[in-house]
Amino acid sequence: MPSTQKPMRYGHAEGHTDVCFDDTGSCIVTCGSDGDVRIWENLDDDDPKSISVGEKAFSCALKNGKLITAVSNNTVQIHTFPEGAPDGILTRFPMHVNHVTFSPDGTKVAAGASDFMIKVVEVADSSKQKTFRGHDAPVLSLSFDPKDVYLASASCDGSVRVWNIADQTCTTSWLLLQKCNDVINAKSICRLAWQPGTGKLLAVPVDKVVELFRRETWDSEFDLSDASITESLNVVVWSPCGRFLAAGSVNGNIVVWNVETQQCIERMRHEKKYSICGLAWHPKYKQIAYTDTEGNLGLLENIGDVEKPNDKVLNIGLIKASSGLLEKEDDGDDQTGGFAALPASSTQQPFYDGPMPTPRQKPFQSGSTPVHLMHRFMVWNSVGIIRCYNDEQDNAIDIEFHDTSVHHATHLPNSLSHTMADLSTEAILLACESTEELASKLHCIHFGSWDANKEWTVDMPKDEEIEAICLGQGWAACATTALLVRVFSVGGVQREIFSLPGPVVSMAGHGEQLMVVYHRGTGFDGDQCLGVQLLELGMKKRQILHGDPLSLTRKSYLVWVGFSAEGTPCYVDSEGIVRMLNRALGNTWIPVCNTREHCKGKYDHYWVVGIHENPQQLRCIPCKGARFPPTLPRPAVAILPFQLPYCQVATEKGQMEEQYWRSVVFHSHVDYLSKNGYEFDENAKNQAVKEQQELLMKLFALSCKLEREFRCVELADLMTHNVVNLAIKYASRSHRLNLAQRLSDMAVQKASELAAAQQQQEEEEEEDFPKHSNAGYSSSATEWGRLPGRNAQQDQEVEDAEETDACEEAEETPEVHRESKKNIFSEWTGSSPDNSCRLNKELSGSIFQAVPAVVSSNRKDPVVPSANVLDNMTKYSKKTSLSGSRAVNKQNPPVIKPLTPRPKTKQASAASFFQPRTPATNPVEKIVEEREEKAGNESQEAKVTEQENTENRRPKTGFQMWLEENRANILTDNPDLNEAEVIKEGMSRFRMLTSEERMVWTEKARGGRVSDLAEDKKRKRPPAEEEEVSKSQEQKPEDTNASKKSKPLDPSTNNRLSAFAFKQS
Repeated sequence: MPSTQKPMRYGHAEGHTDVCFDDTGSCIVTCGSDGDVRIWENLDDDDPKSISVGEKAFSCALKNGKLITAVSNNTVQIHTFPEGAPDGILTRFPMHVNHVTFSPDGTKVAAGASDFMIKVVEVADSSKQKTFRGHDAPVLSLSFDPKDVYLASASCDGSVRVWNIADQTCTTSWLLLQKCNDVINAKSICRLAWQPGTGKLLAVPVDKVVELFRRETWDSEFDLSDASITESLNVVVWSPCGRFLAAGSVNGNIVVWNVETQQCIERMRHEKKYSICGLAWHPKYKQIAYTDTEGNLGLLENIGDVEKPNDKVLNIGLIKASSGLLEKEDDGDDQTGGFAALPASSTQQPFYDGPMPTPRQKPFQSGSTPVHLMHRFMVWNSVGIIRCYNDEQDNAIDIEFHDTSVHHATHLPNSLSHTMADLSTEAILLACESTEELASKLHCIHFGSWDANKEWTVDMPKDEEIEAICLGQGWAACATTALLVRVFSVGGVQREIFSLPGPVVSMAGHGEQLMVVYHRGTGFDGDQCLGVQLLELGMKKRQILHGDPLSLTRKSYLVWVGFSAEGTPCYVDSEGIVRMLNRALGNTWIPVCNTREHCKGKYDHYWVVGIHENPQQLRCIPCKGARFPPTLPRPAVAILPFQLPYCQVATEKGQMEEQYWRSVVFHSHVDYLSKNGYEFDENAKNQAVKEQQELLMKLFALSCKLEREFRCVELADLMTHNVVNLAIKYASRSHRLNLAQRLSDMAVQKASELAAAQQQQEEEEEEDFPKHSNAGYSSSATEWGRLPGRNAQQDQEVEDAEETDACEEAEETPEVHRESKKNIFSEWTGSSPDNSCRLNKELSGSIFQAVPAVVSSNRKDPVVPSANVLDNMTKYSKKTSLSGSRAVNKQNPPVIKPLTPRPKTKQASAASFFQPRTPATNPVEKIVEEREEKAGNESQEAKVTEQENTENRRPKTGFQMWLEENRANILTDNPDLNEAEVIKEGMSRFRMLTSEERMVWTEKARGGRVSDLAEDKKRKRPPAEEEEVSKSQEQKPEDTNASKKSKPLDPSTNNRLSAFAFKQS
């Protein structure tokens, strides 16, 4: 398997950086020009321990729990390891110390400085020093002989010397390097090294090769070179076994040789070709840590694994061993003994060159920082922040709410050492690990409870640890090491339990939704193999995602799991890719943002704390050179925009396509909310539909300009019916008659499909009607209204519900017929009639001004030969051709009824019904009505017939009659109430009446039906209206089948409508 190069990370400020491992290889130690020594547990450690040793640190060495540093104040200091406590100054120099190194047994330290001097000092007693003089320039590097006999040194004077430590004399010297007057001007820092163990060879980096000198004879044994080395080598280091030698160059190349075969086995190039100034080989594993002159730290793994045991030479040896032909084999040894004499790796360990398994990601809490920190975030979400402090002074938890009206800030003692937390608008959930005496506990503080006991605790069974927790609306959940998810009510009642297919990674809750991410298998080559389950824990419990694979970027892991503020599942991986569930496309995951594109530095990250779909905001905290923020000072939250990864977003077409589909994705949650009975912002939905249609119309105009008519038809297929009409008009004015005809056919098809869907929905509503016995009707008025076995209390509750729900239906009947006249396609656009009119008008006004296209100078609409349906579809055209109106009379297009809009709340719907309706309250309606009066496209007889049908739609309820008589009293007591509040107050007072009084009002409402019906049949149209009808018919008889939009009714007509709004048809 080839070696792997992990991405480098920020370690120190720009400048010379040194690196070494501790004796066991459990951590990496670096020092840099910022004067700090950092101790890294591994390359992914985002919170390394930092020790300040001075203004600058030029070199460091570690052995036997002693950390030696060469500092810019011309001293060699000692610190304890890993505590980092100062342990004195070992020695001083008049100038900077350039390099320090330990002797093999760790008892002595050698230091070379810019004053040409070398000192060897006893660690135990710094007064015992030996000084080596002989170099004529600053000393670059030093290396102890493994047998503690010789000391090798390199200097700016170009010489490499070998010193006898005992008598402090120079044994030999070679002139190998380019001369210079200072370290900063040196072409190479020439970090030389002795071969571990025997000390047989001394490796010296000389220009582009490594020269190896034999001990005692001091002759050049051989050179190591490679074609990939194009610049001078800076540093060399031996593997602990002495078989491999690694070298780093000034242009970022790292090369590894097998010294026995003198072959290059590894080549690595720095990402940015920075100079390699530090190399350290792991004492146990095949890893090399390296640093560059920019302060970055990197790691090479699996060094030397490319050497396969099935090499031809090795195979011949195996054959000889098995046949007894080896000369060294004794006569008494058999074949088995021959194999035992060979290395164990050659005969007993089979070689595997396939993908390697990836270590499983540990479980984590979203929005939390690592547990080992003394000050950490336990959770940061859209509700608030939970911090944990665990130091010598205090072990406590601070809870802060973004909205103080939810709850005040709280300070809790952390006596149980809680490590996990979650926060919602009604509770705080904490969990701790087990100890020898105590079991793992789940602790909940239900501050939303109305009783005095707001806390409860549950102990997990023996040997079962909590690994992840989350809160929802009315429930809490935890996942344990027993591969179980335990669900509790927020009051502490144990609810459902279910098993997970694998160990949990993280959990998240929102409302009734629970999302669990777990390991569904073993990943390979750095990839995680995760699965996700999404459940709804409401009244209708169901599973949405059944352990589907979770998409992650290659060689990444999960860092955040949660929901948007609107309830859409989302997650973020370690590469900064934010993905969101696209319910409209079969519950698939779509990437919506790449936070790495907003990072200034390579090692910067964004720590996500929340996602909002409306407005589109990714709330996160920028982290400089780390993956998470510190608790102090309080980090500032940044807001990043979303962008779908569409192609060519720099072009106008790609930009509009991305904006359109992003709007579709980020507003699909509205359909989910409405389907599940949640409240949502209708205005935001209408605004989104308007923006989407504007973008489609601009794309349509751009495609027309580029003469892409087939693309125009594809775009029109995404448009609503009204916007298709605008596209037809635009195509006609652009003299693209073939395109206009195709769009006309599409408009007819859309209209028929809409009519069929409308009819089917009405039939389904009629079939489902008997199932809803108390849906606003009196229980005695229908034969299925009263169920057997009800007691008096249940009847009273049903009656109260009927009287209250009657207000909800008050909006429906009169609005149905008004909307059917105003805009027959309003429901197709997903907006109200007024919004639909405004959308069509704004689109027609803005599109023709904004989009680039060739438009005819003639102001009259051209007559398309075969597009007669245009006159019926074009709603606001001022002039209609005679041939078009005749064609409409022949074709009889289908009449499409709109869906009845469902009111958001009972109070709002009732308020809208009881408000007086004046003829010209909406300026858009007024403009449209004036145009229709001028065009003469209204049949007055149809209006009157429709008016009478509307009057006889629904009867009044007892509550309505009571409210009409008592409205004045309510307003007298509360003069500041608006209409909705008057209705609400009236409901409260009506409920306070006795059942007999309410029954009297109900019977009064029922008793007035027959007389009202008889009286209504006798009513006739006012004479003024009849004159208008006859006059309109005489002037323009040919336009009677045009637009059917109704004229606003006078106040008296509105009063009659409200009087019979609740009569059944």
